[in-house]
Amino acid sequence: MNNVMTSLQNVSGYFVRMSATEVRGQVLSGTAVAKRITEQLTKDVERLKSRVPDFVPGLAIVQVGGREDSNVYIRQKIIKAAAIGIKTHHIQFPREVTEAELVTQLEYLNDDPRIHGIIVQMPLDSVNDIDARLITDIVSPDKDVDGLNTINEGRAAIGDLHSFIPCTPKGIMELIKGTGIKTEGAEAVVVGRSKIVGTPIGELLKWAHATVTICHSKTRNLEETCRRADILVVAVGKPEIVKGSWIKPGAVVIDCGINAIPDATKKNKQRLVGDVHYESASKVASYITPVPGGVGPMTVAMLMKNTVQSAHKTVNKLVEARWDLRILHLKLKKPVPRDIDIAHAHEPINIQHIAEEIGIYPSELIPYGAKKGKVSLSILDRLQERKDAKYIIVVGITPTPLGEGKTTTSVGLGQALAAHKGVNALVTLRQPSLGPMFGVKGGAAGGGYAQVIPMEEFNIHLTGDLHAITVANNLVAAQLDARIYHEATQKDDALYNRLVPEIKGTRKFSDIQLRRLKKLGITKTNPNELTAEEKTRFARLDIDPKSVTLKRVLDISDRYLRKITIGQSPTEKNLTRETGFQITVASEIMAILALATDLKNFRERIASMVVAFNKKGEPVTVDDLGVTGAVMIILKETMYPTLMQTLEGSPVLVHAGPFANIAHGCSSILADKVGLKLAGEQGYVITEGGFGSDIGMEKLLNIKTRVSGHVPNCIVLVCSVRALKMHGGGPPVTPGQPLASAYTQENLELLQKGLPNLIKHISNGKKFGLPVVVCVNTFETDTEAELKLVQSKAKENGAFDAVVGNHWAEGGAGAVKLADAVIAACEQKSNFKFLYELDKTLEEKIKIIATEMYGAGSITYTPEAAAKLKTYQERGFGKLPICMAKTSASLTGDPAVKGAPTGFELKINDVTLSAGAGFVVPIIGEISVMPGLPTRPNFFDMDVNIETGVIEGLF
Repeated sequence: MNNVMTSLQNVSGYFVRMSATEVRGQVLSGTAVAKRITEQLTKDVERLKSRVPDFVPGLAIVQVGGREDSNVYIRQKIIKAAAIGIKTHHIQFPREVTEAELVTQLEYLNDDPRIHGIIVQMPLDSVNDIDARLITDIVSPDKDVDGLNTINEGRAAIGDLHSFIPCTPKGIMELIKGTGIKTEGAEAVVVGRSKIVGTPIGELLKWAHATVTICHSKTRNLEETCRRADILVVAVGKPEIVKGSWIKPGAVVIDCGINAIPDATKKNKQRLVGDVHYESASKVASYITPVPGGVGPMTVAMLMKNTVQSAHKTVNKLVEARWDLRILHLKLKKPVPRDIDIAHAHEPINIQHIAEEIGIYPSELIPYGAKKGKVSLSILDRLQERKDAKYIIVVGITPTPLGEGKTTTSVGLGQALAAHKGVNALVTLRQPSLGPMFGVKGGAAGGGYAQVIPMEEFNIHLTGDLHAITVANNLVAAQLDARIYHEATQKDDALYNRLVPEIKGTRKFSDIQLRRLKKLGITKTNPNELTAEEKTRFARLDIDPKSVTLKRVLDISDRYLRKITIGQSPTEKNLTRETGFQITVASEIMAILALATDLKNFRERIASMVVAFNKKGEPVTVDDLGVTGAVMIILKETMYPTLMQTLEGSPVLVHAGPFANIAHGCSSILADKVGLKLAGEQGYVITEGGFGSDIGMEKLLNIKTRVSGHVPNCIVLVCSVRALKMHGGGPPVTPGQPLASAYTQENLELLQKGLPNLIKHISNGKKFGLPVVVCVNTFETDTEAELKLVQSKAKENGAFDAVVGNHWAEGGAGAVKLADAVIAACEQKSNFKFLYELDKTLEEKIKIIATEMYGAGSITYTPEAAAKLKTYQERGFGKLPICMAKTSASLTGDPAVKGAPTGFELKINDVTLSAGAGFVVPIIGEISVMPGLPTRPNFFDMDVNIETGVIEGLF
């Protein structure tokens, strides 16, 4: 029988199942089981790498001091981890480390996405008092692979075994499982109640349905209690305390002790024994763990298993991108209240919770209060292997001055997809300007029950990006005029010596000055070695004041700043010139922010901004002015998109805000990049193109998409019955004035006449090879017959689908049909193509846009515009895309012309260059870059409640 039992003892770490009464003294080899687990973990790591190339599980081992026993344990762990494919990060502190320093390091490791497991080697060998419990609790529960964080201990205590379990107890359960003996109904006795072994193994046995007794130093009749055990776990640190006579025949004995006792026969005069007297116990127990080679190897194996488990969760999150949003319930009312009253009736979720729900790590979020926060671009490195979401652009037909609900539709669609269809959906929006907000147009947070909240914070200041852009732009302008002044009032030598001063006996060029030398073809780097001619070339930009293109900016509407004279103070020595202000969102820096792909690209674009020309007609850049670095310092955090939420708790990223009639009118590439990675392959990102398809969509697809590489899957074209009636010949629509009866009563004839405008915009979208879903944004006065007419004509003229959206009144529920249509459209095969190729001349590209997007028959240029276009072509800017500056109120250059005219003449009055943004801007008609305030601005109704501090009167 013994021979038979020996032959069945152990096969590849698995133990043969047989009743305890038939077995005696079988060795539970932790070494064998750990070997098999290690082999399996190695395969698991390889599978993780196959899912995410270059992925490596990371284990951080934090050690204080240099105790030799700790060093031995750490070396064992590092060797075992390397064999499996886990990268270890051994952080060893001197004994003088303070508790605060240790906490700081652990918090850093908690936030490091490369680290999936953290262990703190105990004991802490420090000369300072350090609270070990505090330290283990600082380790994030999600990375606590030792299972010692109080939260993980508590989870185990209540039976939540999906979190990390201490390694030794976890290993013990694996060994017990290997015996084949059932724990269900068994009587288990645990001798020892330490938090590392005794207490947690007691909990695990309890949740494995054993009846558990925990024994300790105060337990009476310990020997008798042990003798009742079917499973006996001993972890008290006392050599051979449990004898064979204490053990029930056939019991499973797990010896967790490791103690050194004197032994004259050994070379080092001592040997290792457990807490159980092995010789006598092995004659009674069915299975027993040896010391060493029993529980010890299993502890290390379980540490590795926990680390791989954590890495597996990370990979799942990376690949699957499953959100767990807590959807907010809308408090719908009829009639629909004012936007601000709706916003105030819904309490936003703390932004840190939103971030966690969509997979943003705490270290990747910079909170600005409780309701918004910036998202660090480091998230793109972490999610670089995740596939992008579907990409949807929302545009409009030619709008009325009231707008047709494009942002409302974007937000409503996001709410419908996330809250009602249960898919990952994120909206990216532009940051609104304070000028229109206080003037006529109002805010840009959407409206009704499809809004971004808090709407006051969205519309006013947000996280300060517009103010930073204002300062950066005006710093460049100040330096430009100062440089003109200094060059005009100093001789060559004095100018050069002031630009490259001697400081403490040394003269050296700054980095930005070295870049200018390189641009000039001067290879010398010692300021004292330049010739007189080289010094002059270096020091003098020789700016032609009449050629200055950069204007100062301000984020309010102020008509009296449109044209001003500067330099009138006597101190400026009559160096006056005419210039003007633009509104901040018209600044080229704003366009650059929206088109930058990373920090390096942002700096390159800022540096290459052409702000003037010298007297030879050569461009002068921000880098020539020496101000690039200062501008980057001001703008550094403007690179981060701002995370907010909709009324229903779905995420929104707000970033950049270039005007659509004079710039490209889209939110940033960076916000889209972050959103596409966060939403993942099965998700959706919704963004806007400003105004109609002729403006915002055309620029998004021909400019933004070329830079980003993000090709949309679908176009949502927003229209309204009232706008189509206006295009059919309806009375003028004036903000602040009641609508004429033609817009509030059914009028199918007027509507029919306006449909060509919708049809033209559908055609524009299809020219890019993309499916177009028409959303009729309904108003209370629309009739069913009017809505059906628009839907039928849209589908007859090439729309993929046409649905009615009632998201303004119903939130996401009112956009579910739109969401269904968009999901179906996104499944279509992409046939995307650009409208033009960049190698065409500037004139050819302008003609293609004018004829294909607007319906123009011919293009004419003023002599000034033609001359500039020729200069830009010759100066190497001919390969840039075109950004047409045109009224949004008409397909033509005349805002009074409605409908969809064809064959008209389009006149280009001027052309400007945005070299940093990377486009050439032909200007059609009179385009104001600085709005003015109306007779009755919006701010007449705005105030702060002095008792509650709440903003009132915003729309």
